[in-house]
Amino acid sequence: MTFPAFSRLRLSVFAALLGTTLPGAALAQSVLQINSSLPDGSFAHAFLTEFKDRVEAELPGQIDVQIFMGNTLGSEEDVLQGLGFGTHHASLSASAVVQINPRTAVFDLPYLFENRAKVQEFAASPAFDMLAEGFAGRGMVLAALWDNGFRVITNKVRPIVTPEDMRGLRIRTPTSRQRVAMFNSLGANATPLSFGEVYSGLDQGVIDGQENPAQIVDSARLYEVQTYMSLSNHVYLPTFMLFGEPWLNAQPAEVRETVLRVAAETAPWTFDWGDATDARILEELADRIIINEIDFEAFQTAALPLYDDPLFVDAIGADMIALTREVLGLD
Repeated sequence: MTFPAFSRLRLSVFAALLGTTLPGAALAQSVLQINSSLPDGSFAHAFLTEFKDRVEAELPGQIDVQIFMGNTLGSEEDVLQGLGFGTHHASLSASAVVQINPRTAVFDLPYLFENRAKVQEFAASPAFDMLAEGFAGRGMVLAALWDNGFRVITNKVRPIVTPEDMRGLRIRTPTSRQRVAMFNSLGANATPLSFGEVYSGLDQGVIDGQENPAQIVDSARLYEVQTYMSLSNHVYLPTFMLFGEPWLNAQPAEVRETVLRVAAETAPWTFDWGDATDARILEELADRIIINEIDFEAFQTAALPLYDDPLFVDAIGADMIALTREVLGLD
């Protein structure tokens, strides 16, 4: 079917007025919506903004990356399920992924990573590939591990330098069975409490100490009721940059390749950001709490028997633990 010249001109004008183009004139712009459970202004917001800027710079006019903080698109668990169903596009998630992929519980192993360089060594190894394979069949793709942070120990009794210094300390932990087992195995008395009870518990002497990232010690003002902060780095949890397979499969090849590649390329930037932020926070806390380094090798050696404990092996998988130990030289 053909149109008179004036009709084709009208169609062009109408299309321009509507902000559209005639069929074949241009590709439709892709929309990528990314969910995070954390609020505006958090480290996750900084990471996603950096990712958005990089992707849109590489694909000008081809993609609109939309960031949704504070679980605006639904609970973290619902969003993760939605990735496979195609109702959601992408998610920057943390501990909730263990419900989807039990292998991610490998990050519950104590004293696995001494620093972020070791985390990146893991991310560039076959252990990462095995971790990513754990998402197979769930309708999602693990593009990269981004930073989240290390947990440190504070208490009001003494500085913790060696495992012997843990003995008898009442340390608040989350309700995680693995975290409780870790502290008890090192001689402490693990005391699970909700985070809302931590400050009052420390203030009233119900507990001697707690474990959280340094930024929580700062933001929750725990330094007001604690004397020592030991940079134990006993647990590191990354954030997982995940894309839904239905969304990826619906994209042009260039868009699909670019978002996956840029997610991986952004990872080192997030780790540098984390190192810089930790240094800033420690500097700010230096006159509020006594900060000390630990004998990491001694703690790692003391914790190694837990890597064979059924509590960890059954949750993570013996193959995931074995490969992780191999790539990190822990055999």
